[in-house]
Order: sequence, then C-alpha cells, then structure tokens
Amino acid sequence: MGKIKVLIADDHTILRQGIKALLDNQAEIEVIGEAKDGREALTLIERLLPDVVLMDIAMPGLNGLEATRRIKKKFPGIKVLVLTMYTNEEYVFQILNAGANGYLVKETAFQDLISAIKAVYRDEAFMSPSISKKVINRYTQRVRDAKDTTCDMLTTREREILQLIAEGSSSKKIAEALFISPKTVETHRTHIMDKLNIHNRTDLIKYAIRTGIVDIDS
Repeated sequence: MGKIKVLIADDHTILRQGIKALLDNQAEIEVIGEAKDGREALTLIERLLPDVVLMDIAMPGLNGLEATRRIKKKFPGIKVLVLTMYTNEEYVFQILNAGANGYLVKETAFQDLISAIKAVYRDEAFMSPSISKKVINRYTQRVRDAKDTTCDMLTTREREILQLIAEGSSSKKIAEALFISPKTVETHRTHIMDKLNIHNRTDLIKYAIRTGIVDIDS
C-alpha cells in the first residue's frame, strides 16, 4: 500500500507548516499540498487528488464547512478530517451534516491526529475524544427527529445486516452469525446501498445511527 496522501487546509501558515513537519516524519503519510483557504483547497484537490484533507473550519474566502460540502459532492471518495479549535456542538452538527468523515480539535495529541488520518482513510469515522457523547447524542437525536422513513424500504434481514455492518462486523462474521454465506451477505449489502443510495461504509454507519438502527453508546 502506498502512502496516505494528505492536503492541509488552514489559514495559519505556522500551524500548516508545523503539522506538515510532524506528518513528514510518518512513513505511511505524505503531505502533498497546503491551502490557506477553502477555495485554494478545492483548486489543489482538483489537481492533486489527495486521500485525506485536513480541514480547518474558520478560513477566509471560503470556509471549511462550505468547502467540505463541495468536496464531498464532487469527490465523495476523498476523506475530510476537520481539524479545528471549536468544540461548540453547532459546529459539530453542521460539519457532520456537510459530510465530514472526522472531527478533531487542535488541542488534541499528535498521536490522535495520526490515528484519525489512518481511520478516515480506512473509511471509518473518527471523533476527537474531547467531543462528548452528549454532543453526538444530541446530533443523532436531532437528525432522527426528522422522521427519516427510508428505513421502511429495507427488509427485516437487510436491517439486521445493516446493524451488524454498522457495528463493525465483517461479511464473514455476519455470515456465521446469520447462518448464510458471505456471498449472500455481500448481495444484501449491495441491495441496502442501492435502496438507500449510499455508496460507502461510513455513510452506512451514519445512516444506521441517524435512524436508530444502532445506538451511539453501543
């Protein structure tokens, strides 16, 4: 596997350079670009196609929130890891709704940043330890209150498999638990994604949390 290609978007030059210097010492990570605002980030993403974008929220010209929306719309496969000083729940709500794959506060330990980059690259969601479960619970409850009914499109077996997927079970483990073949599990997974118009595991997990299929505390 090649290195994880990272682009850093932050309006503070010293911070960008500091993060780059730290990441450059990681054998598995390569910083391929730096942007001072969201607009420059979008231009560089078009040209460089990073795997992960480290995105600040508060930037001039085009903020990280709007930049994240545009990135996820045009390049859904690129992971966005928000790196910000804000812990306010409203910022968390908005950036998750924009499609970010992770939310990390700048006061976090450097090792958490490395873990977060690797996690979102693997298509796993990552939340800073300092973002409380209470905040995340409020977010999921708020979205759940929108009464999303698309879950009715899924069969009982599909909802069962979706829950197991969201809880981190592999196709092999799901097959063993439900006494079916891994190929059948993959077929169900394809049907679930087609019905929900969801195309990656992270969004499946978000959907499962939003609709109450899995609990954030489990």
